[in-house]
Amino acid sequence: MTRVIFVTGGARSGKSAYAEGLAAQSGESVTYLATAVAFDAEMQNRIGRHRAERPAHWVTLEEPVNVPTAVHSAGTPVLLLDCLSVWVNNLMYHDFTDEQILQAAAELIHVARNRAGTVILVTNEVGFGIVPDNALARRYRDVLGWVNQRCAQASDEAYLLVSGLPLTLKGKP
Repeated sequence: MTRVIFVTGGARSGKSAYAEGLAAQSGESVTYLATAVAFDAEMQNRIGRHRAERPAHWVTLEEPVNVPTAVHSAGTPVLLLDCLSVWVNNLMYHDFTDEQILQAAAELIHVARNRAGTVILVTNEVGFGIVPDNALARRYRDVLGWVNQRCAQASDEAYLLVSGLPLTLKGKP
């Protein structure tokens, strides 16, 4: 049986910790699919810290662009993808058009819905703030918002994290 869980929230809202808790509570083997790229020393440290905090028995895949294929190839019953917002950034960096990004998101949803087990999608909610002052940032906010909408609609459960507290948007409380 397939189960797709969508977890969103702002920066430092507790969304990743909540998603990791859901994965750990499953009692199943977990693949952690990381989308971040270590472009600088700060990101190298951040990624290193995240690696060290994950359970050693979890499988880690690092894939910044071809996420649908990575989701499809993961061999564990639970897959935690962290995160959609970095993935969309990576696609924009690689000059994907808005349409190509939305198509990639559709492929991700298709793979997630047709994969046996649980897929947990983590993302940032970037639409709560002010309108960005430049076209690239506005494009990012808009495209990520569209990707988030599609993923949330395709999910069985959806949670919004605020100050470390989960609010159930859809599905199980």
